[in-house]
Amino acid sequence: MSRMRFVAALLCVLAVPAYAQVQGQDYELLTPPQAAATQDKVEVIEFFSYACPHCFELQPHVLKWAAELPANATFARVPVSFGRREWGQLSRAFYSLEATGDLARLDDALFEAIHKQRRPLFSLDQLAAWAAENGVDAGKFRAAFESPGVSAKTMRAEQLSRDYKVNGVPSVIVDGKYLAKGRTHEDMLKVARQLIDKSAAERKTAKR
Repeated sequence: MSRMRFVAALLCVLAVPAYAQVQGQDYELLTPPQAAATQDKVEVIEFFSYACPHCFELQPHVLKWAAELPANATFARVPVSFGRREWGQLSRAFYSLEATGDLARLDDALFEAIHKQRRPLFSLDQLAAWAAENGVDAGKFRAAFESPGVSAKTMRAEQLSRDYKVNGVPSVIVDGKYLAKGRTHEDMLKVARQLIDKSAAERKTAKR
């Protein structure tokens, strides 16, 4: 290869974006894509369930990952049930703890109670008792659990999972159109981070 051709080939390699991923291998395209809730930032959603052992394994990784996202991205978690009553109760628990202001404090604890302590926290009575053990006013938790607001958020979460065609958890979706994939949780989050850059670049191009 001549020096000029070598230089040209090298420039082509350098011109490939760092976020170049292979569809079907690193990500799947959602069809149809869903409109992001935020217009000025790339939206990332993790669909999960407290009952899912894989979600439990991902939890410490995804929280650290989300804390390091760039300013042009937002992160949200959406609990799903896939129509299972027990998982639905845990979805309500997520929004109930959010309503009482205890979600950040007890998020990991609820995962651990189910997967490490093997506690069957699948009814209002069981969940309220567990919440009380962990410093939450049981009456406030029950009121939140049965409130119209928590019911609306839970139903909205189920609708989102259908709109996004989520058929397994954890699922990390970027900007309403990319489902990140990976052989490990770390791989999936690395791909998701690169897809954020890809989506940000696409948004910038679309505005021109």
